[in-house]
Amino acid sequence: MINIRDLYYEELEEIIVGMGEKKFRAKQIFSWLYRGVDSFDEMTDISKELIEKLKEKFVLCQLTFIDFQKSKDGTIKYLFKLNDGHAIESVLMKYKYGYTACISNQIGCKMGCNFCASAKIGFVRNMTPGEIVGQVLKIQKESGEKVSNIVFMGIGEPLDNYDNVIKAIRLINDPKGLNIGARHISISTCGLVHNIIRLADENIQCNLCISLHSSHDDVRTSMMPINRTYSISQVMDACKEYIEKTNRRITFEYALVDGVNDSHEDAIHLSRLLKGMLCHVNLIPINKIKDGKYEKSSTEKILKFRDTLNDRGIVATVRRELGSDISAACGQLVRDKTM
Repeated sequence: MINIRDLYYEELEEIIVGMGEKKFRAKQIFSWLYRGVDSFDEMTDISKELIEKLKEKFVLCQLTFIDFQKSKDGTIKYLFKLNDGHAIESVLMKYKYGYTACISNQIGCKMGCNFCASAKIGFVRNMTPGEIVGQVLKIQKESGEKVSNIVFMGIGEPLDNYDNVIKAIRLINDPKGLNIGARHISISTCGLVHNIIRLADENIQCNLCISLHSSHDDVRTSMMPINRTYSISQVMDACKEYIEKTNRRITFEYALVDGVNDSHEDAIHLSRLLKGMLCHVNLIPINKIKDGKYEKSSTEKILKFRDTLNDRGIVATVRRELGSDISAACGQLVRDKTM
């Protein structure tokens, strides 16, 4: 059966008309889906006969709320169960400009970055567009807050689940869907070069973030196995092509690890690598994970690293830490095993 939330509006309309119904029924149904209903029976302006037809044709794949934790800074981490029993984590963060949802796109992750808790739990499967979007709907329903920004920085590598993530973004962006502007959506990738280039041709005005973490191949490889496949120079070439095609700034994420990538020389080398690029560096004090070997750089080192980049013409800021006390910060999300 078809997961109805996996469909674009136009795809739903075609099926509904093919069932002998009027086009406007598709609009009604789509509207209910993005109001976050958990069953077809909640669609109160749809006839019982059509609801029964929908139940025969579609499954309404929903996320089941299991639990939540709330940080002292107001960040909320949610644990949701999917229809197949697997669970994922999503996060709601409050900023001055509104609420941001950090969402997952895979159950587990293949990339193996050794500073990330998600990498240690193995890969099960990709999430569908409806499951991805469903996190935002469920977060809004549970929190009572309107989400205005989306970051694909939860469990999984977004560009490894490329087609489903792109479809989810278009659904999120759709005025008939969640109607969140593409410039309020950020994708974070460890650097899958072929799909960075594909993304440049999608004509989606979303924000691209590259998990870089070192400007030296040997250090980056020790942190991120993907660097064996796509070296720093290959990632930089893809980023330059992306900037040229889209004229959009790229954010380079750089997790600072004590004694590994946080020296003055590291900052100078990074500034040389990024010189002349339309970019911004987001410095991340690395977060502790279970059995992790890395320690966070001192505040003094982090600020000196930032100042060195800024002094050399590279715009750099330090990411505000949110949710670290409930393991909801960058690199700390995991999932439960099957329920």
